[in-house]
Amino acid sequence: MSKVTAPAQASGTIPAPAGQKFNILAVVQAGRLQYEAVLLAASLRQSNPDFAGKLYLAEPQPGPRWSGDPRLTDQTTRDLLAHLGAEFLPFDNQVFGEHYPYGNKIEALTALPDEPFLFLDTDTLICGDLGSVGFDFTRPSASMRREGTWPEIELYGPGYGEIWKSLYDRFGLDYESSLDLSQPDEYWKRYLYFNAGWFFHESPRAFGERYLSYAREIRNNRPSALECQVLDPWLDQVALPLVIHSFGGGRPGPELAGLDADVTCHYRSLSLLYARESDAVVAALEAACAPNAVKRVLKEHEPIKRLVYQPKGAKARALFDRNDLPRREQVIRNMLKKEGYWFR
Repeated sequence: MSKVTAPAQASGTIPAPAGQKFNILAVVQAGRLQYEAVLLAASLRQSNPDFAGKLYLAEPQPGPRWSGDPRLTDQTTRDLLAHLGAEFLPFDNQVFGEHYPYGNKIEALTALPDEPFLFLDTDTLICGDLGSVGFDFTRPSASMRREGTWPEIELYGPGYGEIWKSLYDRFGLDYESSLDLSQPDEYWKRYLYFNAGWFFHESPRAFGERYLSYAREIRNNRPSALECQVLDPWLDQVALPLVIHSFGGGRPGPELAGLDADVTCHYRSLSLLYARESDAVVAALEAACAPNAVKRVLKEHEPIKRLVYQPKGAKARALFDRNDLPRREQVIRNMLKKEGYWFR
């Protein structure tokens, strides 16, 4: 493949056209994800009433890779999601399942219609106009709202460069063009690493097939440099940059700045949302929760009941200065737990 230098990958100097039609994919199952899916669908309807694509909720089906039924069985919630415009997308787990549910986002991709897509983790709130985001679906990218969670460097073991290069070599990819040369050698940000909370491409079929192939190969036949590395739960985030790079994608440029900002918020925990997100995000959350039909379902979920409807979220929010937040997320979590405002 032709080389692309890291500065060109990161600069995004050529804005992509906004307002393109695409579908959204998220994963739904019984339990926490069903309530997050309601928040996602309600916030999409609220902030993008004229969204031209479809919101697909991929639903793993019962089978040998599940000890129970993973589907969303509550009919009231299913009816509400359908009313909000979501379409359920059944798929079967051939490789992953109960023992690695993060693999659902990989296996669900090929069940989509083969049209441009944006994958979102279910714990995402849509706060602004998706049409304002300059997607170039021919050049995939993913979220940079991440910490240096993988790999964990062992004393006397391989460094970041050796570990990542072994993966690029395994799949015949150009390692050097993936590097951010503005970052120092052996610093984790130098290496292409994403949060898998959002990613996109023009073909869910091609992207999903390659994603599954890479993830399975890494899991089953890891390079020797990865012998001491933990892959659960990081496997999806280890394979993702390789897949994106293989399709000529890379780090998101400024045309995608609305993601993880004023258009979408991957909150991960509502307690964290109240602690650190903007007033606009909190307002979007509370507006999405306000309609009676939505409230009847969401009040059954303890975190939403406590934080939004009681509301303990305002008290949790008052603990923090959004202009001077602790640098480490764990510090925020610990303070929320200490004060009794931590809900997952």
